[in-house]
Amino acid sequence: MIKFPAKPAFLATAAVSMLLAGCSASGDLEKSEPKMSAEKVATLVSEKLASTTGRPKPDISCPEDLVGKVGTTMRCKLTANDGSTLGVTVKVTSVDGDQINFDFEADATASPAS
Repeated sequence: MIKFPAKPAFLATAAVSMLLAGCSASGDLEKSEPKMSAEKVATLVSEKLASTTGRPKPDISCPEDLVGKVGTTMRCKLTANDGSTLGVTVKVTSVDGDQINFDFEADATASPAS
């Protein structure tokens, strides 16, 4: 989880969104189905964000498994320490043997905590 004071967290979340343009990741497919688990997608996005921004891994959640079909999209959510959220779109760019390759991009603005 991102640990910032309330106001800077919202600003930091917005700053992270600017750094996300053009990010991508890939991972192995589950053997029995052409899908990547929601948890694995969330972990890969979180790890890529941490390495790109130099900050701790953010809290990312994805609603379902990612289907290994080019063009498939899914919406995940980044939740900041102050409760604000940022949508993250994941899009499959290629499937190569046992790997799903995908790009992801965060929304331009965060939603305040409810």
